[in-house]
Amino acid sequence: MLNKFGSSGHGEAQVQYLDGDFRVISPGTFVRCAITDTRIPLDELKYWSVDLQEAYATPAAVLQRHFPGAPKPQP
Repeated sequence: MLNKFGSSGHGEAQVQYLDGDFRVISPGTFVRCAITDTRIPLDELKYWSVDLQEAYATPAAVLQRHFPGAPKPQP
């Protein structure tokens, strides 16, 4: 469920990450990936950590955060 306050914010949103959902604390249109610093539009946000309270752009970014010593997948 996307819980944002309309189109009042155009910058980076402040988000509280919950189990299976997130809550927008401060309006915005995107959050940043904790690993790559990529902008993630709120309507495309799929990966985050409740414990670390941070967002990830891709599954690979999630793996990199939680298993930093693991070999990176080859393209």
